[in-house]
Amino acid sequence: MPKFNPYFMSNLIDITIQNQLLIVKLNRPEKRNAINDELVLGLEEIFGDVSSTVKCAIICGEGSHFSAGLDLSTLQERTAVEGLHHSRMWHRVLDKIQFGKVPVIAVLHGACVGGGLELAAACHIRVAEQSTFYALPEGQRGIFVGGGASVRVPKLIGLARMTDMMMTGRVYTAEEGERVGFAQYLVENHQGLDKAIELAQKVSSNAGMTNYALMHVLPRIVDAPQDHGLLLESLTAAIAQDTPEAKQGLRDFLEGKAKKVGE
Repeated sequence: MPKFNPYFMSNLIDITIQNQLLIVKLNRPEKRNAINDELVLGLEEIFGDVSSTVKCAIICGEGSHFSAGLDLSTLQERTAVEGLHHSRMWHRVLDKIQFGKVPVIAVLHGACVGGGLELAAACHIRVAEQSTFYALPEGQRGIFVGGGASVRVPKLIGLARMTDMMMTGRVYTAEEGERVGFAQYLVENHQGLDKAIELAQKVSSNAGMTNYALMHVLPRIVDAPQDHGLLLESLTAAIAQDTPEAKQGLRDFLEGKAKKVGE
């Protein structure tokens, strides 16, 4: 697998390209891949300038954990305004993952905690290994989430479950996490990356307009009033069916060249 690092030169993030897939590995295993500002800004540089040859991206973690969250050793006393700007920096960066150029799949193992969970929640698909556990310990530390968890996590598991996590310090296991919606796939330990690559290859074969709509339009439909959402759906469906890929796909189906569902 050739090294590919035109975006961000840092030993905190390892980048490779494999068959049009961008693999981004958090590389602070000695810190359980805790996230500091340098790592956040590295992710911004990577996902703000994804090559047009890349069709899908994968985020994973080196060592025994995906990410144990914010690196508290770098946490400094901030004024309210400074804290606001720091939180908004995280929002800006994670928006570039969720609303970026390519679909992003997260491979989770070990700790997926705090800011690590916020990063995972910004991805479009999550594959969890059996070792994965989820937590939002900010509530037990007298602070509040600041990297987008209050917006993204309730959409995955519901408001009541997130409230419980922060109020009581509840930790979800991998099995529980799949059941409530943290991850769409649960695999054996050390199988996560292989599963993510398999999924990424399927995602990469989709029409570009379809993936764009799923990343950029569908979340806005979900957040919109019903009449606005239905109009967005109609407009997106009309645009998508007019693409060359859609027309060829319909011809292939009608001519018996395309696989049927379940085959």
